[in-house]
Amino acid sequence: YAMLLSLIFLIVLVAAVVGFVFRHEIKTNFESNLNLALRDYNATADRHSEAVDTIQRTLHCCGVQNYSDWEKTEYFTQRGIPRSCCKSQDDCSEKDLKEPSKAKFKVFVDGCFFLVTSTMESKMSIVAGISFGIACFQLIGIILACCLSRYITNNQYEMV
Repeated sequence: YAMLLSLIFLIVLVAAVVGFVFRHEIKTNFESNLNLALRDYNATADRHSEAVDTIQRTLHCCGVQNYSDWEKTEYFTQRGIPRSCCKSQDDCSEKDLKEPSKAKFKVFVDGCFFLVTSTMESKMSIVAGISFGIACFQLIGIILACCLSRYITNNQYEMV
């Protein structure tokens, strides 16, 4: 049992170190994937398109760097900026979303990349604290399992 807990502890420790060391690559990868999701956006049940819509609605953002990122997509030429970028769903017509000059006042202008990464970084202290607490409990479990093993081993010779 102590060996199993030690293995889990080491895996979590390695994952945390790798995540910390490669955090810049993770950001770059996220930005490129968000750009790909915008390029392939189609407003249907596609999970990437749903993820883009959810991010934009939840964080009140639009595009990767700003709302003008949508102008480079095929979706924009057909329908304009997606409705998930709208500040108010009632005051957002398809005609307004096709014209960037009008859309600027109807949609969120901030890009999602900065908001997602800043939200993640602000929550990292909470994640680190919870991880540290779990690691402490795992170490206590390892120590207690070793003590129990030693106790059982010592008492077996006395029973005979």
